[in-house]
Amino acid sequence: MSAGTKEDPWVLKTPPGTSEYTMYRDEQADPPALVCQVGSTTLKYRLRAIEDLHAWLTGQGDWVPLGAADEKKAAADGTVEAWGRSAENPVGGWYGLRNGYRGRFGMYLPPLLEALGLAEVTHDPRNNSMRAI
Repeated sequence: MSAGTKEDPWVLKTPPGTSEYTMYRDEQADPPALVCQVGSTTLKYRLRAIEDLHAWLTGQGDWVPLGAADEKKAAADGTVEAWGRSAENPVGGWYGLRNGYRGRFGMYLPPLLEALGLAEVTHDPRNNSMRAI
């Protein structure tokens, strides 16, 4: 497994397996961030999203739909995406840090948690789910 650094990022695939992207920790950022590189697009999420999402999934106790959506689109209730932008989550809102690119939490975080051994993710063409392990 890679180190999850800028020099040795995690190489991941979206849940359907259709696109490859990289992620790495930037602990020097304020706040500490996960940097997600998808082609020429850079998205950033709060680093604490890894632990917070795992804790939330553990509390759910079952499969949760991912519900990935762009920032400007509404997220379906009860999904990972909705939790990642909810005023009820531990950060009180968006885990995404780059305005205009704060969405897609439900697309890019689940494969990372799976790679880290914290969750299982389904890999169907659409409507994927995840659960804590």
